[in-house]
Parts: sequence; C-alpha cells; structure tokens
Amino acid sequence: MSKIIWSKIDEAPALATYSLLPIVNAFTKAAGVEVVTSDISLAGRVLAAMGLAEDELSKLGEVVLESDGNIIKLPNVSASVGQLKDCIAELQGQGYDIPNFPENPANAEEEAVRAKYNACLGSAVNPVLREGNSDRRAAVAVKKFAQKNPHKLRAFPANPKSYVAHMEGNGDFYGNEQSVTMDKNQKVTIALNGKELGSIKAVDKEVLDGTFMSKAKYRTFIQKTIDDARKNGVLWSIHLKATMMKISDPIMFGHAFEVFFQGVFTKYADVFASLKVNPNQGMSDLEKKIKGHAKEAEIKAAFQAVVESDNPEIAMVDSDKGTTNFNASNDVIIDASMPVVVREGGKQWNRKGEAVECVAVIPDSTYAMFHAEMVADCVKNGQYDVATMGSMANVGLMAQKAEEYGSHPTTFELAEGGKVTVTAEDGTELMTFDVEAGDIWRMSRAKDVAIKDWVRLAVERARIEGVPTIFWLDENRAHDAEMIKKVNTYLADLNTDGLDIQIMDITAATRFTNARVSEGKNTIAVTGNVLRDHLTDMYPILELGTSAKMLSIVPLLAGGGLYETGAGGSAPKHVDQFLAEGHLRWDSLGEFLALAESLRFIGQKNNDAKLAALTAGLDVANDAYLDNNKEPSRKAGEPDNKASHFYLAQYWAKALAEGNDAELAAKFAPVAAALTSNEDTIIAELLAVEGKAQDIGGYYHPDDAKAEAAMRPSATLNKIIDSI
Repeated sequence: MSKIIWSKIDEAPALATYSLLPIVNAFTKAAGVEVVTSDISLAGRVLAAMGLAEDELSKLGEVVLESDGNIIKLPNVSASVGQLKDCIAELQGQGYDIPNFPENPANAEEEAVRAKYNACLGSAVNPVLREGNSDRRAAVAVKKFAQKNPHKLRAFPANPKSYVAHMEGNGDFYGNEQSVTMDKNQKVTIALNGKELGSIKAVDKEVLDGTFMSKAKYRTFIQKTIDDARKNGVLWSIHLKATMMKISDPIMFGHAFEVFFQGVFTKYADVFASLKVNPNQGMSDLEKKIKGHAKEAEIKAAFQAVVESDNPEIAMVDSDKGTTNFNASNDVIIDASMPVVVREGGKQWNRKGEAVECVAVIPDSTYAMFHAEMVADCVKNGQYDVATMGSMANVGLMAQKAEEYGSHPTTFELAEGGKVTVTAEDGTELMTFDVEAGDIWRMSRAKDVAIKDWVRLAVERARIEGVPTIFWLDENRAHDAEMIKKVNTYLADLNTDGLDIQIMDITAATRFTNARVSEGKNTIAVTGNVLRDHLTDMYPILELGTSAKMLSIVPLLAGGGLYETGAGGSAPKHVDQFLAEGHLRWDSLGEFLALAESLRFIGQKNNDAKLAALTAGLDVANDAYLDNNKEPSRKAGEPDNKASHFYLAQYWAKALAEGNDAELAAKFAPVAAALTSNEDTIIAELLAVEGKAQDIGGYYHPDDAKAEAAMRPSATLNKIIDSI
C-alpha cells in the first residue's frame, strides 16, 4: 500500500486535521493509499528534544531523501522564545517532567538544556524537510473563483503619505555583504579577532556569503524613522521575521523597542537589569518580569504615556486590548503584515482601532526594496482590481537549507569590536569584516546542486506556462552577483528556445510584475528562499485574499514530493474563536489541493488507473467546493471548517459515483446518496455546537480524544465516513 505522511502540527490546521483526516483516509484507502501522521508540532518537538517522544522530524528528514517520499506538510509554529516558554509551561502542567527554558544559563547543565530547546526555535522544520525547490502558484479554479468573487482591496487616499523606510544599504545586511563561490570541499572557519565563532563543512561550487548589521547605524536609523513619522503625521510600525530569522531579527526587534521607548528604558535601567528584562522578547515578557515589583504600576504607566503621546503613534496588534507592535517579536511577521498594509490602502490600526496611514519600517534593504516598490506602485497607480488582476507564480530556491533560513548556526551577536574573518582550511582568507560590539553577523549558503535544480525547474515552468519568467537577482548585491554567474551557466545548458527568461534587480522585477498584474497578465518570479516567502504571501493575499489557497509543490531532489498547504499566520486567532465559540474558520482548501497533488504524484509514478480516478474525483470536488462557495464562515452560528469537510466528502463521493472506475463508483454511490440525503441532519448536528466553549485539553498539546470529539460532533456524518 502506498503511503502519504500527513504532518501533525499546531493551532488551527491541527484542529482541522481531527475532522478532515478520517474523511481523507476513508476515501484514499479505497485506492490503496494509506495516510499516516507524523508529529512535528512544537510540543512534539519539545518532547522529542527532552527524550520523551520519538524524533519524528528527524525521521521525516530521512523520508525526503527517498525516491518515493510523499509528505503533506501543514503550517507549523516557528516558535519565538515566548511561544516556546508557553509550550513548555503547558506540557509541565500536563505532567511532563521537563525543565524550564534557561533564558540566562548559569552552568553547563543549563547550557545543555538551552541547546536542546534552541533546536525547537524558529524555522526548525522547513530546513529539514525542504530537500527540493519550490513551485508555488494558484490553481486555475482558485484564481477563477477569486476573480468571480473578489475580496475587498481598499483604495489608497487621494494624497497618500504611506511609505516604506529602510537603511538603503547604509550599514545593513545588504550593504555589508561579501560573497564567494567555493572551488573545493573544505572546512571553513568564522572567527572574531582570531577566536573561532563557528565553522562549516563547505561544499565544492557552493555560494557562501557573509554580512552584518551595524548596531550603531541601525539604532540611528530607527530613531530617524521615528522622527520622520512624527514629522509626517503617520503611524509607525516595524516589520521583521523574528520566527524564521530566529537569531538576528529578535535582536533587531529589541533594539527598536529600546529606541522607541528610550526614556523608559533609561530611567528604569537598574530595575530591568536586576529582573533580567530582555527587550528582544517584547512588552509581554517585560510585563511578566516586572509583575509584583514595587515599581510595576509606575513602569507600565511610563510605557503607556509614550504610547499615548502620539510621538509618533505606534501601530497596534490589538487595539481593543491595547497591544502594540512591540508586544512580542513574533506578533508582526513581515510576509503576513506587509500584504495587509497594501490591502488596506497603506494603512494600519492605531490605538483607537482606526486604520491610518503609516511608515512601514523594514530595516534591511535586501527585501525592503520589494515592499517599498509595492507601496510606491499603489501610491502612484492606485489599488489593484481583484476581478481582473493577473497572477504571480514563484519558483523558489530553498533546497538543502539554501540562503538565509539555513543561517541560524552561523549567526552571531558580536561580543566585541574588531575583525571577523572567514577562512578556508587551506589558509585562504575568503572574507573579512570590520565590526563593532553588538553588530549582528551572519553567513548563509546555497549549494550548487540546489541552484542547478532551481534553474531547471524555472525553465520547466516557463515552458509549461508560456509567460515571462524573471530571475529576481541584483548584480549590486554580492550574493546575487555570484548567483547570476551560475544562472547564466545553467541556462546555457538548457533548451530555452522561445522562452522569455530575464534577470532583473528587485525593484525592476517588482515594477515589471506589477505592470503585468495590473493588465491581467501572469508572470513567473524566480527567487531565492527568503524573498520567495515575501512574494508568495504578498501577491496571493492581494489576488486571492489569502496565501493559504496557493498550490505549494516541492519536487524533492531525490524524486519524491513535499506538498505544503499554505500559511498559518492567522491560526492563533482562529483557535481563540474555536475555544470560545466552537467555530473554526480555518479554510482547509490548501489541504484539499495538496492532497490532490500528492495523490496525483503517486498515481503518475505507478501508472495507477484507480488512483488516477480517485484523484480526478477530488479535482471535481475541489472545483465544486469553490463553485458552491463552501469555505468556512467567519461567524459563529454559521457553517465552519467542519461543514466544509462534509461538503468536500459529499462532492468527492458524488464525483466517484459518477466516474469511470466501476469499482469506485459502486463503492461510493451509496456513500454519496447517504451524504446527500442526510445533509440537513448533518449540518444541524454541526451547527448545534456553535456558540459553545470547547475544552480540547491544551493549546500546544491538545488531548486527542477531546479535540476529535470537538471537531467531529456529527454522529450521522461520522457513521457514514467510518463505514466506508
């Protein structure tokens, strides 16, 4: 029997799995496919790190190296320190004997515990599983549905003031970058003033780059943006990616927090030092640290006075609760937050809950140039028309920990000033940097085999789609200059006759793509790893209303397939609503689409007619799901995620009953009849739990029995599905 591994992860998509997976297994087993789960949730990874559970992530790391590996990966939590601490506390409350997170390890034992927990932070899952490059695009049916049912994009004001501020290469990662291409396999050592910081085993022909963010220039930049926001009368906000970029971006967040509230941090410096307050963890952690202190109320009032001073206004995460942009480093994630700025007409929410114009502060120019042009384009040309706009598909370089997401072991906050050197084992000095104490230095890598496959996949998609295909590479960025050499070499080895393939810098590529999008034309963007994330949230959120509805296919280098199901940025709010009201508004369309591609892969690989028929039925069901607008409602008392799963089952069974495979038709005809005749009863049973609080036994580590009961409340539906 063929096997698909379905990742057990976190939050809303994890809840949805309790309802959806029994349906999936009931259908797929009819064509000889078993769907099994693998726990790579944050809680699962914490327990594995502590030796209390199987290390499922490492096992999946072996599966992606197999020729028939087949994984459906739902969005997992890329944990911040705050989330990790909350998860640990929940597990301890459930009786698991695990230590607290040592924020400031005092001995070797605590250092060892900290190292184990560090492996659970940030982008811990993706670098392990992404042993292939990314093919991310909107399914035709999804795009057509969005155009027929356009969501709201709000117009920019007549005289817009919104803009993006970045460091423009002055002291940022972009400006300080150096890059080399290795000419052989050898150890490479990173040192500060001759003292080793770390090392890697470099591979022949891979691209290495090193760079740093100047602490002094960064803090000066932050202060300037605050002053400019005050002068321009716009809201101030900062946009980072402190979950994925788990070392560098929390530090940058902390500096910005200190600069914005400089007076408060200066006045209470001694208190904060005694309580070991870490600004990198934001206001929520600070409030926990000062709780019970004699000056707690005074300190809170001092922070609030700055918030209310309009000096300048600061963007809010939750206006009703008074939660600012500085609540926690993981609250505002750039690839989710910036599309909202564009969608809302260059606006974010102030403390009164009003949408007002803003300056979006994105310090590093490397990717800020994209967002700056997105805002500038709308300021100049107006908002996009969802009903007519074209699509951006993406081919992303991410195999074998390509680029910055693989940089965590080689990212350092420098303890002293001086010189950082990168030296090869044969004595060759590859790179050298003059640095100051507090600077953030990092190295990233891109292996040649991954780059070569990336170029191949781009040409393949260009041939299939027949649209302009643009490599987003900037010759003025050191890393990109090395990449351009490789792209040109590998393009020359492939048949590109009749294809429109170009190389453009970030700003030019954005303008080119946006002009085509506005004209209703499609374009393929071929980008590096991190930029892939930015683009594949920005454009889908504008085009489709969400990035969760995108097809995300990763053809694995070994021959298997990884099928990702979309973004989970709003998942925490979904869970909050479910716990309070029994209503889950998570849309599982991403899972439906990923399952279809996963089944298609197995069917094509094995030339399996029955599986092809099962997959064709699912394609029909997915189209019907969209055509009949069965996505979950946002309001309690109306059909939610559970109902959407019922309708998928109904449409899938009907398609199989009417399909060409006689065996499947005979098996699913009575299922289709039962699901159709009992529709009113099933929907009534699903709606009966709406508006009622739910107990699932935990947020990060729910009780399986309780969660399944909450997500499968229809006895009628369960009986039909379980009897297949």
